[in-house]
Amino acid sequence: MARAGSAAAEGPLTADMAPRRPLLLLLLVLLAAALRAAAELDPYAVLGVRRGCSQADIKKAYKRLAREWHPDKNKDPGAEDKFIQISKAYEILSNEEKRANFDRYGDAGESQGYSQHRQFHHFHEGFYFDESFFHFPFNSERRDTSDEKYLLHFSHYVNEIVPDSFKKPYLIKITSDWCFSCIHIEPVWKEVAQELEVLGVGIGVVHAGYERRLAHHLGAHSTPSILGLINGKITFFHNAVIRENLRQFVENLLPGNLVEKVTDKNYIRFLSNWKKENKPHVLLFDHMPLVPLLYKLTAFAYRDYLSFGYVYVGLRGTEELSSQYNINVYTPTMMVFKEQIDKPADVVQARDMKKQLIDDFLSQNKFLMAARLTRQKLFQELCPVKKFHRQRKHCVVLLTREGDKFSEAYEAFLTFAVANTKDSLRFVHIYNDRQPEFADAFLGDDEKYQGKSAVVILERRNDAGRVAYKTLEEAWQGSREDNFILLDLLDQLRTDPSFLSSDTVLTDLNDELAPMFLIRWFYSTLDYISDCWDSLFHSNWREMMPLLSLLFSALFILFGTVIVQAFSDSSDARDSPPAEKEETTTKAEKNDTSFSKESNSRVPKKGFVEVTELTDINYNSNLVRLRPGHMNVVLILSNATKTSLLQKFALEVYTFTGSSSLHFSFLNLNKHREWLEYLLEFAQDAAPIPNQYDKHFLERDYTGYVLALNGHKKYFCLFKPPRLADEGGTLGACEDYESSLHTEARGKSSCSPGSRSLKNKLHKLSFWMERLLEGSLQRFYIPSWPALD
Repeated sequence: MARAGSAAAEGPLTADMAPRRPLLLLLLVLLAAALRAAAELDPYAVLGVRRGCSQADIKKAYKRLAREWHPDKNKDPGAEDKFIQISKAYEILSNEEKRANFDRYGDAGESQGYSQHRQFHHFHEGFYFDESFFHFPFNSERRDTSDEKYLLHFSHYVNEIVPDSFKKPYLIKITSDWCFSCIHIEPVWKEVAQELEVLGVGIGVVHAGYERRLAHHLGAHSTPSILGLINGKITFFHNAVIRENLRQFVENLLPGNLVEKVTDKNYIRFLSNWKKENKPHVLLFDHMPLVPLLYKLTAFAYRDYLSFGYVYVGLRGTEELSSQYNINVYTPTMMVFKEQIDKPADVVQARDMKKQLIDDFLSQNKFLMAARLTRQKLFQELCPVKKFHRQRKHCVVLLTREGDKFSEAYEAFLTFAVANTKDSLRFVHIYNDRQPEFADAFLGDDEKYQGKSAVVILERRNDAGRVAYKTLEEAWQGSREDNFILLDLLDQLRTDPSFLSSDTVLTDLNDELAPMFLIRWFYSTLDYISDCWDSLFHSNWREMMPLLSLLFSALFILFGTVIVQAFSDSSDARDSPPAEKEETTTKAEKNDTSFSKESNSRVPKKGFVEVTELTDINYNSNLVRLRPGHMNVVLILSNATKTSLLQKFALEVYTFTGSSSLHFSFLNLNKHREWLEYLLEFAQDAAPIPNQYDKHFLERDYTGYVLALNGHKKYFCLFKPPRLADEGGTLGACEDYESSLHTEARGKSSCSPGSRSLKNKLHKLSFWMERLLEGSLQRFYIPSWPALD
């Protein structure tokens, strides 16, 4: 009884649990499958490489599979999951620490405490998310710390990076969280960043999620983005993210004229430019055919102080240069040349030229032995303001002029400077005519220095221009006595700093080497056009919309005004009263309205008639390719009747010259009789050809004929001069009256020129022109226009 009650009590419980067991079992099975799938991710199997393979093999396999399974190129439904697995496998194997953990423990985890969570995956709309793959910002243990030292902030970028970009280019990456492509390019970015940083390229990283203001300031609207910064100008990288493309991108940022190729033919000219450029010249001898990127970056950093040349020692034509300076062709050699080009001022050789070595070498040779003061910045660097007693620097300035007359004094001053080089002394010279205010501050109007050179010893006291100085009592001639006097003054200055008893205030020097305003404006315009061109093809269209809107609005207003003006002129012309129009007609054809009353209503716009000769040169343009709706009215004449007929023709057609659809020409019968007779064969026996040879056939007189030729529709109308008997009323053969046509068809030939009055040949041509514009004349169609020749 008790057992039965117990069984009855358990019955409902068992019935309630029965439907839930399959659901729990299904959840457990799915969870186990997911965990097993995560644990079974073998990066070697995914990439198809063996365990002992090199990094080059891993990278090669990853590139091949990434191209094959990229979701943008592979439309397979599982391409996205496969692509993520490939990326994850490459992330593990490209990192030596993760690869070692996987080989040792079968897992790439970095910490034991995190191992319980790193197998947690997210599935969302077919995309695979893995916390260890995305480096979540709240998971600081898993974030990559290699970019932290390159992170940029807005104030740091504006105040430090932009000014520094005038000394070296910067390569900046824009990244963010939840960015697949950011992780894909990470290995290449790390490699290139480390390589370029050693060469002197600035590296920066901007996190768009934390530095939105800076990302917007840079113009980056998507991640990842890579850009270059040089001279304050931003240039975006648009190619595939590989090492070679990034190196070439940085190299293209640099100006193209930084380093000059030097050979036996041009090395004297190159080294002799020190006087014109006021800079020492540097030569690098190396066995590489192309200029190394390190050398280009160095030339950019020191471009304001030094000029750079490159000698490829393996090139034929550099043997004399290498022999003269005793160059070891197997070791890179760098030489600095100053005022003397026959021997270098300083030399450095090293099998592996490092940036630090080059910087130390060049920083000690930035100036000439007796540099010319050409701008204020150079004056401040050569003669700095004293801050402490031990930092005193005195400048010995030669005030001279250009020309052979003063060259001897300059050479003597240069020799003295080379012999007395010290850290506390700087020797410089200046041209009085180019810096007159500087020279007048020391010499004034003293007559003993007129037309001669002078030497001044000075010390800058503050940045406002105050200096203490001492001028040599006599003009500098460069003699032995002058050398002893100057040397004695320098010895007194070393023992007694108050020796410089005079003081004055100097104004800023003129920038002698600055380009003219027009040249600066031209280069600025070119840079602006280049920026606009680059923005047009590569910038975000959302950013370009305001500029495009402004451009199209201006074009719309411009062309709208022109079109409205054109229609206004047309309406005014239509409203004008008809000129010399005596009657109207309703016989005009509807399919050819270009020669209607509107054309006739135009009054003459010129005081003359423009008549051109129809020749083989203008035949196509004046007839064959004549625009639709236009006609060419051609007068037939000969050499003997040319003057008389042209005068009469001009009088008859003058009132019709206001029509823009009519053109007027004349054809010389002596040159093109065959062309005319061929055309007249289609004019309904207007020019009949006799059955038998007629000796008078070639003497047929066509002078005074007028043809209205429509080149587009291939037809013509014909005006024939009236015969003497019909002077009173005949209009010509192109009219609807066919009596004259049949009369001549019966064999009556035209009269000779001697028997016909020339002044009556074009009688009533104006009436024929009226009917031509009305469209009531008979038209003679031809299959094609014959060649005029």
